[in-house]
Amino acid sequence: MDFRDSPAEAEFRSRLRAWIAAHNPGLPVSSTDDEYWARQAEWHTALYDAGFFGLSWPSRFGGHDLPPVFDVILDEELAAASAPPRPSLGYLVQGITTHASEAVQQRFLPGLISGRERWCQGFSEPDAGSDLASLRTAATRDGDEYVIHGHKIWTSYSDVADWCFLLARTNPDVPKHKGLSAFAVPMRQRGIEQYPLRMINGITREFGQVVFDGARVPAENMIGQPGEGWRIAMTIVSHEREPSEVGYVARYVKMAKDLEATVRANADAYRSDQREAVAWAYVQAEMLRLHVRRRLSERLDGLEHGPGGSIDKILMTWVEQSVGAAALSVAGSRAVVDGDDVGMKVYLYSRAQSVMGGTSQIQKNIIATRILGLPMG
Repeated sequence: MDFRDSPAEAEFRSRLRAWIAAHNPGLPVSSTDDEYWARQAEWHTALYDAGFFGLSWPSRFGGHDLPPVFDVILDEELAAASAPPRPSLGYLVQGITTHASEAVQQRFLPGLISGRERWCQGFSEPDAGSDLASLRTAATRDGDEYVIHGHKIWTSYSDVADWCFLLARTNPDVPKHKGLSAFAVPMRQRGIEQYPLRMINGITREFGQVVFDGARVPAENMIGQPGEGWRIAMTIVSHEREPSEVGYVARYVKMAKDLEATVRANADAYRSDQREAVAWAYVQAEMLRLHVRRRLSERLDGLEHGPGGSIDKILMTWVEQSVGAAALSVAGSRAVVDGDDVGMKVYLYSRAQSVMGGTSQIQKNIIATRILGLPMG
């Protein structure tokens, strides 16, 4: 495979690199500091207004109709410049464009893509994580509206969101996978209470839990058809695990290279196990980089991976946790006494990767049954 830029890609990369040099806000990495989350919306709109966001999404909704390789170039250049990553919204865009009516697409996609309207995703619940179909949040029809009661958790950006892509039970009398529906729920209304979650590495602004107690949503805001919620959810999570959503691979590679440079600058100051941790992180990150490029090449040829996204998710988990372990190892004893140590924060955040977006155990089950054809049970 030839990974070199085409003339159009090279021109885009050069123009993007110049823009980043002039507009990089210099925020901390997302896994280490609340300031990143506080200013993410500002960064989103800056990228969009400059023509560097929504590159592969439909132009009629504010995107640019470019091949996915341009998203990869964007991720690479942002990482190389230590600029914040682009906000990860592709899975929501995919869910709406695949399943929503034309009217719903026209209403919501322009604001979602431009960043003028912020969204969160209301899927997981305290008792419905890996077994998402067992969720209990209910949406009951009342005239031209649905009334929502329930409890969501691990809801990214919920405290600043204008809208929630909510999965709720609309029919309790059918099998659990068939009784779910999806909605675009307005978040700024009575009947919604927010409770931020403090993470183990100190971040307080990324996740929240949301209680719906009589919140209302117009029936016309249903995404897809009644009972289609599970299918929509699977579209979203499958896309979330695909290569175009694994934009952080460039950041893993850069962090591994930075750790390597730190160790090489004073090799005698580091033990053999510390050097080995960095070397393994470098190998893992490079493996994922090449894997994602191969997957991208397949996508450009029209191949959809379906359950193969679970392989990408497993590999991403391994790499992020390898890089996090190397960062902690290089930080050494100072990580224990310095509450602001970046290495410790990166390591602690990496541990969640085997849970968020679908646990590693669930991904292995999908690979075993849907790719390898092994029997269930």
